[in-house]
Amino acid sequence: MPFDFRRFDIYRKVPKDLTQPTYTGAIISVCCCLFILFLFLSELTGFITTEIVNELYVDDPDKDSGGKIDVSLNISLPNLHCELVGLDIQDEMGRHEVGHIDNSMKIPLNNGVGCRFEGQFSINKVPGNFHVSTHSATAQPQNPDMTHIIHKLSFGDTLQVHNVHGAFNALGGADRLTSNPLASHDYILKIVPTVYEDKSGKQQFSYQYTVANKEYVAYSHTGRIIPAIWFRYDLSPITVKYTERRQPLYRFITTICAIIGGTFTVAGILDSCIFTASEAWKKIQLGKMH
Repeated sequence: MPFDFRRFDIYRKVPKDLTQPTYTGAIISVCCCLFILFLFLSELTGFITTEIVNELYVDDPDKDSGGKIDVSLNISLPNLHCELVGLDIQDEMGRHEVGHIDNSMKIPLNNGVGCRFEGQFSINKVPGNFHVSTHSATAQPQNPDMTHIIHKLSFGDTLQVHNVHGAFNALGGADRLTSNPLASHDYILKIVPTVYEDKSGKQQFSYQYTVANKEYVAYSHTGRIIPAIWFRYDLSPITVKYTERRQPLYRFITTICAIIGGTFTVAGILDSCIFTASEAWKKIQLGKMH
């Protein structure tokens, strides 16, 4: 007797003449197909969409930076001449630079009455400060006006990612035009290293920061008021990492199989219960008639 391979078939076929279609079964079948289509499209959208996962850890992420952080500053002082505006940098490693001019630009405002300062420079990864003041001017003005608008203050790479919302330019738009013209401004920054890794594994190193500020009038040892705009910074040891991820294909296929199998199983049970109840009701009605 030849070996019959068909005996391994676990999906035995039922002849059509032994099956019975019903209106209830048709309604349940159509509803199942619509439900499966809805869940399939939902899962497909989730599979195509990139997921952003974030994590925290203690480390210096950008070890190739040489212990430096790039800074981009854009600030307008509408009532202070450009020849009086200067940038000073100092930190706990002994750096003390007055009148930093590399990669900086001064743009006159209000017919030369004011100034817009745009600069890119680097700071060491230690606590310190940089400040906009008249300290580097050859002659100090009598009444320097430090009212200002900060357009941009950012650290590290600029992240062009829409799904990541962070304080990468927390001081952008800060308006101090109505402040006391002779007041100094202290912005205390807590800088948080941030890493963004895309699907290809490429990393970008940026920095978020929180800010607190105070305003006060400071007098020099000669009794003169010499205001400045201070940015005092310190680095957090905690690094925030954002990673782009996409749902694995095997998980997507597993979910789709679960949706189809689970829906048809539940629908089959429901249809069987309805059909059984319907047949029992018909028998009860026939019994009453006889």
